[in-house]
Formats: sequence, C-alpha cells, structure tokens
Amino acid sequence: MVASYLNDGSHRLARRPLKPWQMRLMLNWFPPLLFQRIKVMSISDDFLNVHMRARKSIWNRNLNGTIFGGTISSAADPTFPVMYWQALEHRGMALQSWLMAANARFLKPGAAHLDFHFRLSSDDIDSAQTELQERGKAVRTHEVQALDRDGQVCAEFELVTYLRLVRAGDKGLSGF
Repeated sequence: MVASYLNDGSHRLARRPLKPWQMRLMLNWFPPLLFQRIKVMSISDDFLNVHMRARKSIWNRNLNGTIFGGTISSAADPTFPVMYWQALEHRGMALQSWLMAANARFLKPGAAHLDFHFRLSSDDIDSAQTELQERGKAVRTHEVQALDRDGQVCAEFELVTYLRLVRAGDKGLSGF
C-alpha cells in the first residue's frame, strides 16, 4: 500500500496489488534483507509459495563463523505478512499486515546458506478473507524451517501474522 496525497494535503492508503516479480525485486532491495544477504529466490503467481535464502557471508557471521541468529530471524520475519497482504490484495481487499509475534528455536548452527520455504494454502487465504469480512481483523499462525544444503533443520519458527482491513482515516503506515 502506498500513501497517496489528496489535494488538501491529507493522505490515505492506496491499494497496490503487485506482480510477484515486483514484490521479489522490492524485497531483494529492501535494506534489512539486502545487507543481511537474504534473497527472495521465487514467489509463486498466487503468492502462496515463497522461497528465500539466507546466504552465509562475512557480513552475517557470528563469532563461531556460522550465520548470525538475527540474520536467520530476519529472513523469517516479513514473509507471511507480505504473502497474505498480496494474496488478499489481488482479491480486492485493502489491508495492513505485520508480524505480531515470533518464536524461534535454533537447533543447529547455520554453517552454510539456509533455505526457507513459506507456504500458504487456498484455505488459509479463504479463512482469513472470511474472518476479515466478519471482524475486520484476523490472526494467523504458521511455521517455517531454515534448512541447510543437506536438508537438515537449523532453525524452526512459529510466526504469528496480524491482518487488519484498512479503515477510513488510516494514515500511510506502510512503506510500500
């Protein structure tokens, strides 16, 4: 969503459905991800599947030479809110979404690149849409794992996404 300014100087949130390649480009150049060496590898046309990679580099190593836990957490942070935002935006719903809570379990050091596969189902989107229409807000919980090149789980996350319909009078709270 983008803040668009009206003639009287006030502004409102404008609707902004993006194409997957546009969202991928925006996220890949988003400084908190870019400088942590986190890259969106792919986004499905329906925004239900996203593949991200946290690349190990000199910029995100901890004292043990493995990927810093903050980098791993940063890769998990924005993805489900963005997926819901765009999937529902393409259904005609203007909403705000953000990560409400995260629970991380670091199981094994990330000695190499880590892959994240975020998945939503059509049922996830349908039930969120129904709840948004009925209550104006919804909370969704999903899990994702950070996998090394051998498929070993290095970290697990439980991520809680908060969704809220844009209301009259909302100010431009989104950076997009």
